Amino acid sequence: MVQLTAGSCLGLHNAVPGDTSLFDATHTLQLLSVRSVNSNTTSTIDRYRIIVSDGEHFIQAMLATQLNSLVKDETIKKNSIINVTKMTCNFVQDKRLLIILSLDLVEHTADKIGNPATLGPEQGQAAGTPTASTSAQQTPAAPAPAPVQQQKQVSAPSNRAAAPSHGNRPIYPIEGLSPYQNNWTIKALVTQKSDMKHYATAKGEGKLFNVTLMDETGEIRATAFNAVADTVHEKLQEGKVYYISRARVNIAKKQFSHLNNEYELGFEKNTEIEECHDTTNVPSIKYDFVALKDLEQQEKDSTCDVIAIVKAVEDTQEITSKATNRKITKRELTLVDTSGFSVRMTLWGKQAQEFNSPESVIAFKSVKVGDFGGRSLSFFSSSTMTINPDIEAAHILRGWYDESGKGASFQAHQSSGGGGTGGPGFQRNQIRSIADVKLNLTVSETEAAYFSARATIVFMKPDSLWYPACPNDGCNKKVTEDSNGWRCEKCAIDHPQPKYRYIMSMACSDWSDQAWFQGFNEVGELVFGMSADALNEIKERDEHAFAAIVQEATCETYNFLCRARSDEYNGQTRVRYGISRINRLDYKEEALALRDLLLSPWGQTAP
Repeated sequence: MVQLTAGSCLGLHNAVPGDTSLFDATHTLQLLSVRSVNSNTTSTIDRYRIIVSDGEHFIQAMLATQLNSLVKDETIKKNSIINVTKMTCNFVQDKRLLIILSLDLVEHTADKIGNPATLGPEQGQAAGTPTASTSAQQTPAAPAPAPVQQQKQVSAPSNRAAAPSHGNRPIYPIEGLSPYQNNWTIKALVTQKSDMKHYATAKGEGKLFNVTLMDETGEIRATAFNAVADTVHEKLQEGKVYYISRARVNIAKKQFSHLNNEYELGFEKNTEIEECHDTTNVPSIKYDFVALKDLEQQEKDSTCDVIAIVKAVEDTQEITSKATNRKITKRELTLVDTSGFSVRMTLWGKQAQEFNSPESVIAFKSVKVGDFGGRSLSFFSSSTMTINPDIEAAHILRGWYDESGKGASFQAHQSSGGGGTGGPGFQRNQIRSIADVKLNLTVSETEAAYFSARATIVFMKPDSLWYPACPNDGCNKKVTEDSNGWRCEKCAIDHPQPKYRYIMSMACSDWSDQAWFQGFNEVGELVFGMSADALNEIKERDEHAFAAIVQEATCETYNFLCRARSDEYNGQTRVRYGISRINRLDYKEEALALRDLLLSPWGQTAP
């Protein structure tokens, strides 16, 4: 069994930017968590925060962006053993930020090694004392000795700031919370609070509500039940900042929350909540806005942030929910922005009843993307809206609308399929050959380039057409089979059976060249005309019938809207082509398009 480098986390916890011998040493560590964070809302580059353990303690660090591909292709993941060979240390707002620059995978393991604990400020101050951890640092493979670190700390006091605290507890960043920590306090802004909800189960009736808490490092969902909910519901108000401690940290139930956090909080009887009246350093809501024209590239049921003008407001309607058989109020808005597109936004319940802000600029956070009648948006429990926010994007949008946008015409998102221009996004008059795309399309790691193509599927890998996914709504993460069934690490649930989802890799060819196109579940369902579950069942029952279905789906021609993006893998730069939209050929529409081409001025003068 691989031995972790004991004492590494303690040494790194006490490090200062000048500890080059420590940062260039090799540390054998285990990854306890890998997750994406939005460190810059204006950037399209993913950033990954990780938690690493040496078996005794754990600390947080960031992955350098050049290592992103290791996460995306699952070379490294939760519980992987890695050799960290190079890192650096920065101080941002008086907080230490470790950045891993280079690492090698040792092996994948199923379980956590040891019982690592968090490192608090008191352990950092005592780093120079001879403890078992500092003694472990004296081995040749371990980090530099603690006394040297202590001397450097004394020589660079300007880089060391006292950790913020409230009472006798340190103020923790939200992104640093985990079930392994105790005696913490967070200082958080309430960005969203739900109404009190009532439920009934076999065990009886109850009630609950939830809030979304945010600081400068991230967001987390918190839920209170029954008597606790009665106690704190009125105490917590949207837009106010609170000190919160003694809440339970749980694995997040992703079927109820779309926040970018693998944990959530549970309020208990002894949870302490105190309003913070200090108005300095109050966090502001962070957005990652998507232009309305780019909603086609967002996956169905995903969440996104948009900022737009409310062009039209419809009257409220009452519908009956199929799930609960209860009547629900809804209201539909028409949103527009500078991209020239419009989209339908649906509000529900209290938001639908109280909305009265036509032609306002509204910033929506974490709204759900749907595809009913084309791309649409829906406001749900964890979404938030800010009317006329005081941010630059809102001022630009207001100026554009008042000057020219009010009288402009907008293109609505339409449902997929044949007809018209071959579906939203696909432009028949802008079709490019694959050879032209490879030679002339400009792509980068930070911005995708889109193109329309007509190509024929010539080959599909029959042994990797789908993967076992978590059946919970909105999860879709890969599950692994164990003795208890199929385990989803994201939801922390064992399922009796997975839900299979397509993950397509297809060689597609036109008259000029061939390229590999990648697509997901909707692509596979259109190509095969059935779900991945159904095709997997056929394969399990009859390999020959499965092979015949794959063969029949090959050599079919489609209209594609694709996105091209450059990335780096094993030191080599490559271009990947993802399918944003796929449409079957409508031969009547294709014939009419050829007719129109012949009747154009060019066609009339052609010899």
